[in-house]
Amino acid sequence: MVTIYEMQAGLSRRELLKRGSIGAMLVISGSALISPRNAWGLEVTALKPETMATLIVLARDIYPHDQLADRFYAIAVKGQDAKAGKDAAHKELIENGVADLDKRAGGAGYRSLGWEDDRVAILRDIETTPFFQAVRGDLVVSLYNQKELWPIFGYEGESYSKGGYIARGFNDIEWL
Repeated sequence: MVTIYEMQAGLSRRELLKRGSIGAMLVISGSALISPRNAWGLEVTALKPETMATLIVLARDIYPHDQLADRFYAIAVKGQDAKAGKDAAHKELIENGVADLDKRAGGAGYRSLGWEDDRVAILRDIETTPFFQAVRGDLVVSLYNQKELWPIFGYEGESYSKGGYIARGFNDIEWL
């Protein structure tokens, strides 16, 4: 197994520790991404594992929530891999988009940028591209439609089966 950062020449142990957990503890093995520290894994079938690792960081940068674990972002971008397996044009769009991100980041690529502000500056430059719009548009559904996340955001789910919102706090404005 090779970690993402072992593939980069000249990376010191100090630099590895400074970069934090967003990619430092993500292991790429064959066609899988594995987070041993957080006990989750993601099989990649169509896209490169490195591309998926970048998409996870990209997803966190587009919709940043410190309280969410990387596994939720991994689940959210898994749909990009599935779509790339069915549509060669989509696969090319995603692979080329990630390559462009890495080129714009310079050096060791987008994932290696230590500061979120540096990554967000790159995203502002590409926010009108088809690549960015495809990823962002899918994320708004694939991230926030995970029922496991709803309690974190205070959403109780649909209310029709429970009598609607009116009888369940809709008129309670204590939050105001």
